[in-house]
Amino acid sequence: MQKIFRLLSLVFIGFGCVEPTDSPPNGVDFTGTGYRPIYSSPDELARIQIAGAQPLAQPGKIYLFDPYIFINELGKGIHIIDNKDPKNPKNLSFIAITGNYDIAVKGNWLYADNVSNLLVFDITDPLSPKLSKTIADAIPHNNFPPFQNVYFECVDTKKGIVSGWEKVPMSAQPKCFR
Repeated sequence: MQKIFRLLSLVFIGFGCVEPTDSPPNGVDFTGTGYRPIYSSPDELARIQIAGAQPLAQPGKIYLFDPYIFINELGKGIHIIDNKDPKNPKNLSFIAITGNYDIAVKGNWLYADNVSNLLVFDITDPLSPKLSKTIADAIPHNNFPPFQNVYFECVDTKKGIVSGWEKVPMSAQPKCFR
């Protein structure tokens, strides 16, 4: 038994002495694209506005609050659609929320993220949503993209708060990988 223990110890010690290779992390080669952080100032994050209807560009989650539909616009906010006539839905308005990627509806309440803040809207009248509460730092915020096995520019907190990520061509392999 002691001989097996000594043999296993030598094997583990031997593996500890192996020189690192220059192979890419997780075997993922850099392809010339990576993610760059989108920075926002605290003032930009705090600016929540109800605006006129906007076209859908990058829709995310969809919630039905009959007869209205709330559609998340990734990183930008929430579209409010009147669906009384499902054959002819009408885009009514847009709640501009920087760093918004997730929404939920429960009763007359619409919940939305604003980077790390949780916003609560009263949608008793969906044509006129009212911000009822902001719960600061309710949602964990990570300084890396929400994807696996990707290269990205390391975050520079001096530039602001990361409110999103964009995939862009890069001339050199970034130092950060997830």
